[in-house]
Amino acid sequence: MQNTQTHKPLAAIGFILMASALIAGTSILAKTLGRETLGPALHPLQISHGRFLFAFLALLGVAAVLRPKFGNINFGLHVARSSCGWAGISLMFAAIAYIPLPDATAISFLNPVFAMMLAIPLLGERVGPVRWAAAGLALIGALVLLRPTPDSFQPAAMLALCAAVIMGLEITLIKLLTGREPPLQILLVNNAIGLSIASVAVLFVWAMPTPVQWGALAGLGCMMALAQSCFIQAMRRADSSFVVPFTYATLIFATLYDNLVFGAVPDSISILGAAIIITGALLLAWRQARLR
Repeated sequence: MQNTQTHKPLAAIGFILMASALIAGTSILAKTLGRETLGPALHPLQISHGRFLFAFLALLGVAAVLRPKFGNINFGLHVARSSCGWAGISLMFAAIAYIPLPDATAISFLNPVFAMMLAIPLLGERVGPVRWAAAGLALIGALVLLRPTPDSFQPAAMLALCAAVIMGLEITLIKLLTGREPPLQILLVNNAIGLSIASVAVLFVWAMPTPVQWGALAGLGCMMALAQSCFIQAMRRADSSFVVPFTYATLIFATLYDNLVFGAVPDSISILGAAIIITGALLLAWRQARLR
């Protein structure tokens, strides 16, 4: 029997839309920090460090108030998952500084596609023709966004594609963790390890942020922690097959923010590529729901 927190679709929609708005907000903050908008441009590794630092502090505050009981920690899985999370976030922040935010966001929607592919060797899952077709469709959309012609190819888009592959691996590792440890423990340990990795990497590129940049880094980390919490709350109130399609609202928020802050307007190729990726991802989500 399901617990009393499930079957609350309106609450789930509210939480997942809030998470989508916050995730898009972290991306626009990363873009402003990676450009000379708030001061000298910060290196993506330094932006990633700020994200983990302030997210960890926010989660540590939550843990201090709630005082949850933690169980056994699988450090091997956590280190692997956190390494993927740090690398994926750093690559995505690097891509965001050079390509339109909606394009990078759309490419990030390939995460579940790569997670599906990686689940075959890592989790022993079987994939049928419908899910392979959905994956192929999403990859075609990514190819459109990459604009693979000599005149329009965006090398930075490859950074976003690599980030999607690494984050797909992270999703697979999260699946292994969620059945073994409570959510807050996973988030806290993940951000602690990610902060440790980021603190070493940032030593090679450190530059003193301006006061405004410190505020933006704090906002980025806190928004990311809040977005993760909202996502968990949404998943607790409805089936994942119901929640996941609403995450594509992130693309709408990213387009809106990019237009308001940088005056960017997506062109027809961006719209076409994003539409193809979302169609493939929705087909994949529908098929997974049918399988369950």
